[in-house]
Amino acid sequence: MLSRRLLRIKVIKGLYAYYQGEGAETEGGIKLARKALRGSIDATYDLYFQMLWLIVEVKRYAEERIELGKAKHLPTPEELNPNTKFVENELVRLIEESDAVGDYLKKRKLGWRGYPELIKELYNSLVESNYYAKYMASPRADLSEDVALVRDFYCSPEVEESALLEGVLEEQSVLWNDDVGFAIVMVVKTLERIRPKSGQSEIPVLPQFKNPDDGAFAERLLVEAIDGYEENLKLVEQFTKNWDVERIALMDNLIMTTAIAEMRAFPEIPTRVTLDEYIEIAKYYSTPDSNVFINGVLDKVAEKLKGQ
Repeated sequence: MLSRRLLRIKVIKGLYAYYQGEGAETEGGIKLARKALRGSIDATYDLYFQMLWLIVEVKRYAEERIELGKAKHLPTPEELNPNTKFVENELVRLIEESDAVGDYLKKRKLGWRGYPELIKELYNSLVESNYYAKYMASPRADLSEDVALVRDFYCSPEVEESALLEGVLEEQSVLWNDDVGFAIVMVVKTLERIRPKSGQSEIPVLPQFKNPDDGAFAERLLVEAIDGYEENLKLVEQFTKNWDVERIALMDNLIMTTAIAEMRAFPEIPTRVTLDEYIEIAKYYSTPDSNVFINGVLDKVAEKLKGQ
């Protein structure tokens, strides 16, 4: 499920694109911004399925290596009697045979065909890891041990920090920039939903949104942030008297004005929740000291709005 924090980040990035491009000066600018936002949100959900399928391709590569070893003119005893524990991993089988996963990949034209070097690199990283060696050396695994191996694979630096993976994903979709970490979190949450003793026959894929209205929340927040940008920026100016607002980092202004738009448009969301969300976002998407600065400004803005 795409978290509301991720949706807020998408909105801020959409606002940035709107004001940095030509959208703000065109009649249909907001309509195009909403369409771009929906595309970005859908792309992250695509990436979730793409990453979920990655372990299947690594497993298939392992199967190919086993078959090639057996087909050698003079195979070694190990090649004739390979350890098949990984290729028989029950969780990977559930993913591979999942109708939900397979149908989604087919519908969205997703997959890893054409990137054998990436799969090879990830397989080699996997077999060289300590957690893989421990898994392969233990007796036949149960589902919980199979799940643990797959979780360790996705949580390993070899996956999240792979330069080759980053390059392949960028080639596949420019909308996947910066979203790998979010997609991996979603994959891990999916693995956590596996119940080893429940006899599951289908992988419990996550829905796109936790709440049905989350998509509408993001679109409305973007529209409110655009429509109220100038007014909200003036409100920021009131509490940055010793600052030239034009010299404040653009991302800081976008974060603060979007937070103000949310406070105004969604009074049902506790103010503290809104403030905490945008302060956390500032830690990753603005300057090193921005979260302290933004915290101070938004606290004052919240007090003013509360008194209106």
